[in-house]
Amino acid sequence: MAISPARQVAFRVLAGVAGGGYASDLLRRESESLESRDAALAGAIALGCLRHQMQLDFLIGHFSHQPGGRAQRKLDHEVRIALRMGIYQLRYLDRIPPHAAVGESVELVKRARKASAAPLVNAVLRRVDREPVEWPDRATALSVPRWMLDRWRDQYGGEAAEGIASAALDEPEAFVNPDTQRQQDIGAQSIVPLLEIEPGMTLLDVCAAPGNKTAQALALGARVIACDRYLARMAEVPNESARVVLDATAALPFSSKFDRILIDAPCSGTGTLGRNPEIKWRLDPADLDEFQARQRKMIERAIAHLRPGGRMVYATCSLEREENQDAVSGFHLIDTHTRVPGRDPGDGFFAAVIS
Repeated sequence: MAISPARQVAFRVLAGVAGGGYASDLLRRESESLESRDAALAGAIALGCLRHQMQLDFLIGHFSHQPGGRAQRKLDHEVRIALRMGIYQLRYLDRIPPHAAVGESVELVKRARKASAAPLVNAVLRRVDREPVEWPDRATALSVPRWMLDRWRDQYGGEAAEGIASAALDEPEAFVNPDTQRQQDIGAQSIVPLLEIEPGMTLLDVCAAPGNKTAQALALGARVIACDRYLARMAEVPNESARVVLDATAALPFSSKFDRILIDAPCSGTGTLGRNPEIKWRLDPADLDEFQARQRKMIERAIAHLRPGGRMVYATCSLEREENQDAVSGFHLIDTHTRVPGRDPGDGFFAAVIS
């Protein structure tokens, strides 16, 4: 049986994510040769499976119980990916022919050299229906790790926490920045205005890639030095800026001071779970302290280059206190701003204005 290009790409992307890759990068690379319709379906399946992964794993168990109550056996990851894909198409997508969802999922398992599991995949998927199920807990119902949901409840309250998790199940809305014509989340667009840039001001953008915020600052008339750790990541940073490859946690190689500094810090990304759903299944609570240690070093290194009376903005797309309020503790704060998915449009962001 032939397998559609869209399902082949979705399977490879999900296998790549299981191996440590990033879904958006893998989809962009794998979909380059696809027609737009196939690329859209590949993205819908791959990202949908990642957004709903906890639900799908529960449903695999729900539909795989044999007569007499014998539960599913331990599954190889290729088999589990195929089952997630099949169930997602059958229960969550419209206008997908059931025979295609079932038959091609079985064929994917065969081509992954797991032919012995093909009868199991076929049997499980043929039991799938769209009847409501009783989820075992709220974490499963919202398809989010329990520890993540619990900490959001502690920080933002129960209603907001569920709103965050619910928003992460939806495909994010696409926004275009009217000043730069770049595709840029509406939350991300809110950061550069906090710098209060005036034409001719100097700006040090220490974590610039992929350059959306750099482009915003240039549109406001700033003279920008854009920095990032890796040369390859600088490809989309506007060439109207001076570009420097550096590690922002190390001493910065500048003799001058700047009117404005932007630190759009690398972070856990928990404010972007709708567009980067693999973060839910990859992040560990211990990672947050490691992020914070790097983030505080960046602030300490950069603030030495801020002109007296200047203005620095530290921002993350994280919802976690360690990377936000705790990361800027001890610095002179003018103001802080928080955007929460489900409450505010777009991704979640934290920003602190520092002098």
